[in-house]
Amino acid sequence: MHGLQQLALLTLFSVGAPAAQEVRSDRPPNIILMMADDLGASDLGCYGNEFHRTPHLDRLATGGLRFRTCYATPICSSSRVLIMTGRYAQRTRWYNFTGRPGSPTHDDKNYDLGDAEVTFADVLRTKGYATALAGKWQLTGKLPTLVKDCGFDEYSIWAYKHNLPAGVEHTGAWQGKKKGGTTSRFWHPSILRNGKYMPTQPYDYGPDLFADFVIDFVSRHRDQPFLVYFPMVLTHKPWTPTPHLTREDERTKGGLRHNVESMDRIVGRIVGALDDLKIRQETIVIFTGDNGTQGKGKARATEAGARVPLIVNGPRVKPGVVSDALTDLSDILPTLADLAGARLPADRVIDGVSFLPVLTGESQAHRNWAFSYLHDRQIFRTERFLLEGDGKLYDCGDRRDGQNYLDVTASQDPAVKAARSRFDELRRHFPAPELDPCPYLERQRQAKKKEATVIR
Repeated sequence: MHGLQQLALLTLFSVGAPAAQEVRSDRPPNIILMMADDLGASDLGCYGNEFHRTPHLDRLATGGLRFRTCYATPICSSSRVLIMTGRYAQRTRWYNFTGRPGSPTHDDKNYDLGDAEVTFADVLRTKGYATALAGKWQLTGKLPTLVKDCGFDEYSIWAYKHNLPAGVEHTGAWQGKKKGGTTSRFWHPSILRNGKYMPTQPYDYGPDLFADFVIDFVSRHRDQPFLVYFPMVLTHKPWTPTPHLTREDERTKGGLRHNVESMDRIVGRIVGALDDLKIRQETIVIFTGDNGTQGKGKARATEAGARVPLIVNGPRVKPGVVSDALTDLSDILPTLADLAGARLPADRVIDGVSFLPVLTGESQAHRNWAFSYLHDRQIFRTERFLLEGDGKLYDCGDRRDGQNYLDVTASQDPAVKAARSRFDELRRHFPAPELDPCPYLERQRQAKKKEATVIR
């Protein structure tokens, strides 16, 4: 553990627990890490949603461990860098979406993530893991290597126009009405596989093509440990019609619900393939999200923007546990390293801390706080108190779902004053950056102010 991780802010303790299921002793576990796009925790059945049907994820949660509080950042790019590197933006400079103020690509057009950072794929390759990425990349890199620069042996991604090889034009569909704008990620999508454009048909559904790639990779590498990172294109807008859950030749009407349920179906496909290949008992399945749901918190420095699901299921994971341990996406890299028996990079600070002791039942606690950020705004959470990006302080009691929190910003209660002092200490260790204004976020803030005025 590195310097700032030893501040006594991350104190762990152990409790007794029944022995968990062991993996094969001759090799580390396979790992499949799935990250939904624009999905807050509250949109899954196992997190209390009564409208969305998510039976496959609910079963993973019931048979594994579900964290009540996991923080991503409230926007895409910074979360993707955080989860892969285990490092906060104070190290990586990724406070915002790529290309916007608050990201290294805003000022440095030659910045390349693969050169600047070490990813969990790099770390696991040191232990002989075959590595692959499928789905949404949306970070830096140039052909022909692109995603491979970040430690992935193979990849299949949704490709923007600028990701395509020289002279290649997308022959499929486009998002919205404007041809030549944004390539489709759903029906008749734009797919780049290991540097080559893959033509698709009108009936091809991108999320299923990415799942096909995952299943094929797993099948080809089932005799060695593998890491598959699956940052999904679901459930990001546009919430297009999806394949019907019972008949693939029919389509739903679209909308958030059907997109969430289509995502759940794909999770079920991948887990089912592990069963068919008889490697389910050797494979850790992790599911999370990159930020809150569109229209429900995304791009806002609030808990609704940062709180995402985190479900872990597989060997060594104590089943049937709903954990109150606090965590954020920085903890994924050290946890994967711990599972694989790999060493963390010695030449840089890793902010995350492995939550493997929580998974195995050796400990019930993990962090004393969770951290998130968006541009120049910060979010901190302890078990009881929450400090959001606008400076408001909330007493959450024992709740973790954003419901019935008490605004104690002006309170002088001793417990509140102690919480405020604790957050001030955290902000000294992780100071908010001084950044150029971000026009996109300013529009978000103005819209929120206007919305509040209308409500009054």
